Amino acid sequence: MSSNRRPVYAAGCVVWRELDGELLVLLVHRGKYRDVSLPKGKLDPGEMLPQTAVREIHEETGLRVALGPSVGQSVYIQPSGREKIVHYWAAEATTEAIQASTFVPNKEIAGLEWVTVAAARERLSYPVDQDILDRFERLRRSASLRTFPIVVLRHGKAVSRDDWDGEDADRPLHPRGKEQAKAVVGAVSAFGVRKIISSPAERCVKTVAPLSKALHRRVTKTSLISQDAWSDGTADVREVVGRRVRAGRPSVLCSHRPVIPAILRELALATGTVKGPELESASTLDPGAFAVVHVSVEHPGAGIVAIETHKPAA
Repeated sequence: MSSNRRPVYAAGCVVWRELDGELLVLLVHRGKYRDVSLPKGKLDPGEMLPQTAVREIHEETGLRVALGPSVGQSVYIQPSGREKIVHYWAAEATTEAIQASTFVPNKEIAGLEWVTVAAARERLSYPVDQDILDRFERLRRSASLRTFPIVVLRHGKAVSRDDWDGEDADRPLHPRGKEQAKAVVGAVSAFGVRKIISSPAERCVKTVAPLSKALHRRVTKTSLISQDAWSDGTADVREVVGRRVRAGRPSVLCSHRPVIPAILRELALATGTVKGPELESASTLDPGAFAVVHVSVEHPGAGIVAIETHKPAA
């Protein structure tokens, strides 16, 4: 397939709020196309899709949001003949975000409209947007929309053991691993992460260093999720995971390939989740990749709401 026939990737959100006990979703009225749609936009070079979603929401609506669970993707053929794939997440617009919105009508977006789900289904111009809204509605009926994420991040590619003479815990990132560490910052930040926890191994600490700098948050290092502790039987993944679930706040855990399956198992236990293929898939992350586990704020013991995985192109 020639480069100009490759799919166009984009990302957006079903942005929602509660007002006087009623759930409303946000629609954008696009002046250029004379239509009504869900806010979305194209992937920029070097971006990962979660980063695209929050950037586009801010650019189109003036709202700064953190991503909740995925609500799937729409696929359609553009008038040019190219396939377009748009990934969507649910995202709550907090009162603070709405009050801080910088939106003013412009050539691209003529106006914003908060409406009920039923009204949105009538107003949306395209069936693909209505399908996404239906998926959002199914998510709302089956689980809590208000969730917090626990991001499980595997450290970036490290220098090979064969090329390192020092202690394994001191083994540094490979240049590719350093690029991966920078590449995931925007995507991990998109989920509203505020707490950064890492194995004290050099390759883990350096993987979250760019994220720490971007978020102005210090890294909490704990040997309880380190590979050395895992190997000698002194790791305590349950303690770390249990604390994060009890805290109920967005966090990231950076650890190692052999430890990550245990982290996912403990997350399943801590939330009363039945094991399934999504958990298994999330347990086998590539270097620099991460899994996002969405847990209900109101009912954390009712099972994991959703799991998604992402990996940098670097």
